[in-house]
Amino acid sequence: MPLTDLVARNAIIPALKANGKKQALHELATKAAELIGQPDRAIYEILLQRERLGSTAVGNGIAIPHGKLGKLDRLFGLFARLDRSIEFDALDGQPVDLIFLLLAPESAGADHLKALARVARLLRDADTAKKLRESRDADAIYAVLALPPASAA
Repeated sequence: MPLTDLVARNAIIPALKANGKKQALHELATKAAELIGQPDRAIYEILLQRERLGSTAVGNGIAIPHGKLGKLDRLFGLFARLDRSIEFDALDGQPVDLIFLLLAPESAGADHLKALARVARLLRDADTAKKLRESRDADAIYAVLALPPASAA
């Protein structure tokens, strides 16, 4: 299943400018708030809370910040390619340049975990990550995310 069921075309930031992890999370929270009609402060706090438990950087320049939001009625994804890599406290020590934000309703349960696993699987594929890094605009990034997992890989 492609990730486009989680990410709308307007939820892609092709060249996010951020000097660090907190600024990146704040920018993502602001964009998510605009798209889902929730307060950006609430989203930002949820993301910071999750990061305090441990970095959501999964290695190879990829981070998947996520959290549950009370007033959300469906899973919501937002993808950002950073204009330059930033430190994100990754276990492998590598800076991050691809971020997939995932927000879930409080009641999501296993759906949240399944979506996280799907995102991680797709982004950890070296060919897919390379295509995302080479894509310069939202349409090109969306096209990569729309590929079924076998052809994205």
